[in-house]
Amino acid sequence: MFRNAKVFRLEGGIAFDQVQLHERLSAHAFRPCGPLETATLGWASPLGPSAETLAHQAGGCLLIAARRQERLLPASVVTEAVAEKVAEIEQGESRDVGRRERSRLREELLTEMLPRAFTRSRLLRAYIDPAAGWLVVDASSDKLAEELVSLLRESLGSLPVKPLRATTAVDERLNTWVATDAAPSGFDIEDQCELRDPGDSRGVVRCRGQDLTSPEIKAHLDSGKRVVALGLTWNERLSFVLSEDLALKRLQFSDELIDDALEGDAEDEQVRLDAEFIIMAGELRALLAALSAEFAPAEPT
Repeated sequence: MFRNAKVFRLEGGIAFDQVQLHERLSAHAFRPCGPLETATLGWASPLGPSAETLAHQAGGCLLIAARRQERLLPASVVTEAVAEKVAEIEQGESRDVGRRERSRLREELLTEMLPRAFTRSRLLRAYIDPAAGWLVVDASSDKLAEELVSLLRESLGSLPVKPLRATTAVDERLNTWVATDAAPSGFDIEDQCELRDPGDSRGVVRCRGQDLTSPEIKAHLDSGKRVVALGLTWNERLSFVLSEDLALKRLQFSDELIDDALEGDAEDEQVRLDAEFIIMAGELRALLAALSAEFAPAEPT
């Protein structure tokens, strides 16, 4: 089950099945950081470290995953090492160290320190829904999502996708939903939101566990603040926070959905994974269709 969803609209379809996609991704499979590399990104199996396939098909969707590894070498550590080296030279040779020499010392120290730095890895999952025309990335930031999309584009040679963008003012719609305590069919307003003053970026109010029909929230709306993120529930089965850029955060699937996924042979990990993925992709397909119709209807062909 994904925790976030950065959504991209497929504009030309994907003409690959599971085997063909695996073959394309294999040329850019993950490898650990080399001694002097700060980060690497490559494809890994979405089914876990013991699996070999780089693409998994279920429910008409293709599940993929990219692993990103980076070396942990904080800039402050390097800066401190450079300062110590500069002080050593200035004291030992009774001279000042210029900017160019400081830059050279920094590069030398980086070369020396990088191979000894610890590494950290994270798995970025995504899936392609060819029938509905979506690429969905489980990432909390645009940067991470774009890294995966760029790698996928490089692996496939081309990738006709664009981020899902609203064609109407999202904050105005969300304002109206909160002010009237009424959302379109299928959506229920939850107890969290973020309000921002359009004239002052510091004027931000974040609410969680609060009645959004309260006088305090109304006062913020009356003062001109706009709702830029809102907690919603879709068909009583999926709760999430919708941002003004149409990103979905804090995805949480209902116990009923999870129980449905665990029906049958719950002891078989592969069966359980497929069931979870199919249910999740199905719910997100319906949700994205509703959000797209509300905020970003596709242009007629």
